[in-house]
Amino acid sequence: MPSIRDNFDELIERVRSGRELGHASFEPIYYLIFHPKEILDVKRSLPAWIAKLRNDGWEVEQFSIAQEIRSIFDSSPMMKIWLTADKKSPLQWDKANQSLANAITNGSLKSRLEAKLEQVKGKKSTIILVTDLEALHPYTRIGAIESQLYGKFYVPTVFFYPGERTGKTRLKFLGFYPEDGNYRSVHIGG
Repeated sequence: MPSIRDNFDELIERVRSGRELGHASFEPIYYLIFHPKEILDVKRSLPAWIAKLRNDGWEVEQFSIAQEIRSIFDSSPMMKIWLTADKKSPLQWDKANQSLANAITNGSLKSRLEAKLEQVKGKKSTIILVTDLEALHPYTRIGAIESQLYGKFYVPTVFFYPGERTGKTRLKFLGFYPEDGNYRSVHIGG
């Protein structure tokens, strides 16, 4: 079974090939799929992978889902209400999570990723690394966001996906969510 490093190397080769082919209908969306127990290994490897990409001539842009979610929550006018409600009923996880999920799924996160994609439009040597997807749990899954942005991926975009591959296009987020086969991307690993 290939290691996560081997899978990353294969992914970069596929990115290069996809970029050279230049298919008009090809969205340069890639998923590096790894078992959830490897999340820390991926985080530790990321600086070396970024350096390797830069040495190969890529301009690397990183989009951290965790940082963006934190920014959405911090800037929300609901923050004081959430904190007050949490103090009153700290064990009401379902209610709190639903309210937080609404803040993310109202388009805020999608808009931020779309802005990043727009920012790099036309930059041929740019690659976007979308990290920290595990921060989407329990709010949403990345497939819902990816499908809304289809047609707007102008540069290779790599999603670091903690989960399992259950077929050619089917993935299980974090290994326990139901299978989802609505991905229009190249999958490596898993």
